[in-house]
Amino acid sequence: MKIKILSLLTMLACAQQALAAEQLKYTILVDNGVKAGEQIVDIKDNGETSVRFIFKDNGRGPEINETIKLNKDGFITDYQAKGATTFGSVVSESFKVENGTARWSTGKEQGSAKYNQNALYLPVDGTPQLATVAIAAMAKSGKNSLPLLPSGTLQQQVAGELIVENAGEKQQVQLLVQTGVGFEPNFVWATKGETPRLFASIAPGYLTLIEEGWQGNADAMLAMQLKAETTLLEKMATELPKELHGLTVVRNARIFDSVTLQVGAPSDIYMLRGKITTVVPAGSLQSPVQHEIDAANRIVVPGLFDMHGHISRWEGPLHLAAGVTTLRDMGNDNANMQLMIDEIAHDQLLAPTIVPTGFLEGESPYSSRSGFVIKDLAGAKQAIDWYAAHGYPQLKIYNSFPKAILKDTVAYAHSRGLRVSGHVPAFLKAEDVVAAGFDEIQHINQLLLNFLVKPDTDTRTLERFYLPAKQVADLDLQSKKVQDFIKLLKDNNLSVDPTLATFDFLKKVDGSVGEPWRAIVKNLPPDVQRRYARAELDIPDDATAQRYAKSYAKMVEFVGMMYKAGIPVVAGTDELAGFTLQGELELLVKAGLTPAQALQVATLNGAKFSKVAETKGQIKPGFDADLLLVDGDPTKNIADIRQLALVVTQGKAMVPSQIYQRIGVQPFAKTTVSIRDFAEPAGKAASGGARTGHRHMH
Repeated sequence: MKIKILSLLTMLACAQQALAAEQLKYTILVDNGVKAGEQIVDIKDNGETSVRFIFKDNGRGPEINETIKLNKDGFITDYQAKGATTFGSVVSESFKVENGTARWSTGKEQGSAKYNQNALYLPVDGTPQLATVAIAAMAKSGKNSLPLLPSGTLQQQVAGELIVENAGEKQQVQLLVQTGVGFEPNFVWATKGETPRLFASIAPGYLTLIEEGWQGNADAMLAMQLKAETTLLEKMATELPKELHGLTVVRNARIFDSVTLQVGAPSDIYMLRGKITTVVPAGSLQSPVQHEIDAANRIVVPGLFDMHGHISRWEGPLHLAAGVTTLRDMGNDNANMQLMIDEIAHDQLLAPTIVPTGFLEGESPYSSRSGFVIKDLAGAKQAIDWYAAHGYPQLKIYNSFPKAILKDTVAYAHSRGLRVSGHVPAFLKAEDVVAAGFDEIQHINQLLLNFLVKPDTDTRTLERFYLPAKQVADLDLQSKKVQDFIKLLKDNNLSVDPTLATFDFLKKVDGSVGEPWRAIVKNLPPDVQRRYARAELDIPDDATAQRYAKSYAKMVEFVGMMYKAGIPVVAGTDELAGFTLQGELELLVKAGLTPAQALQVATLNGAKFSKVAETKGQIKPGFDADLLLVDGDPTKNIADIRQLALVVTQGKAMVPSQIYQRIGVQPFAKTTVSIRDFAEPAGKAASGGARTGHRHMH
């Protein structure tokens, strides 16, 4: 779930005014109210602000110290940040204005520009305190937008106000919506007055940062924020997709068969109420329709599965634009997950179909706080019963789960009809969870740690990343112990979810963009581009970089070995929505799969191991009409999967280029698909030959 921490900090770092000397304290709570960090802000008499920020969840998190100086208008003129990122890379960022020139440095990034005194510098590795800078500068300027450095514009609107109370003290705070940074709006809570400041920031279902003592107001603030978010989300869900009411045909489609891996002759695909009704040779069936989509001999692929997501309400458009029509969520806030599933069902949220996985963690100082955190077998059974009652097909066990109750927990989950997957709990090996009855293992590091851990290795810490980065380079993949392990997985019918793309960060050096995102990074918003050029691990020298790169290359090779041995692989990400799955498929090809086999992994395998193979993963009558119209041929060049002209799912058609433009991404596909709408009622054939209608160009 690293992307959530990174994106939170990046979103907040867009938003101190010189005050009398004072100290402000913020507390950070994860979704069940457990304290996970704090921010202490000291404002000195000379106007300089110092910030100490620390956040730890799931055995990791950033620690950052900042100093900030502002000009008379509230804009940064001197900025320094030191510390460590979530995964340990060094934070050393600076910004300074001298003689009319602004200069900044962030790792390998060095930049300068003529300084506009009303432009706000946007740090890459900043703390939430930067929200105060933006809020106060905006208030002082009297405007609702500010230019940003190095580039961009921050816009801000008031979405609502609320009276909050603490020990008899009351104040009015305002909910602000900031746009222009990242892919989605940033919601922040601010005080009112001439010098407003950050009061709170809430990431629904994840964490709350709020001024110390005011935590009791978080529920009311969350309710108002969710309502404001819903208004914007429903607008997007209404405006971007085209509803396909009535019978629809996709003509002249060359269908990719995810079973045979062949591309067929041109066919017509008929759909009604989100289901495929029949597939026939092109032009061989004449029936009046309400909508006609001309595939124009494009290859049409079943909708893709991302088998490892942690979806938020705002990520759906990124998934859909990349062809992800079904997402297996691998751990989320349970209430938030139920909300999203309901919103999707009622056309209030633009997102893939979600197959939820129940998250089950043990209590420890390193616990991840999604789902249920338990202490004993009774608690585990209670959690499993809740998941079974709510229709979850799978359970995910996490790092701190008590090993003493693992086998009994797996057996109980199986008795309730749930598949069981997860990380390897601390102080166990992958072979131990196979023996306990796991059906699937998440992440390539969790698999290869089988050969690296010692009895006292604590994989709840960052060691689960640094140990494979350091040692897999020396692992002989042809050795007996590795071959025996592959056989063990095969003999016990395990599937694997390697998430190769997300583990590219093990080798990413500062100033470079990870392999899965190089093809698309220039299309992303400028602030996201800067973030994806930052290292995440501490890689101090070239020798370390080369070793980590060699380790990662062997991880990719190992996935190919498992696939060739007959171990089912699924395509999951655990990273940036949508784009990462496309990068994952490229890495599967690099591991030795053909492009067609990689597509099969992302379609047929996805459906099978999400337990929806009777309705998804293939283009055939009776199945869900999840279709991707592709420019190019991804069965020969997997990179063509990015060239999506149209996505059909949930009884709707959507144009990826339109979605991307809405969220600040430059589109990829250059062509358009025509959709003709006909006025005749269902079942009424047009007289003569020509049918009347109107054309929509998408």
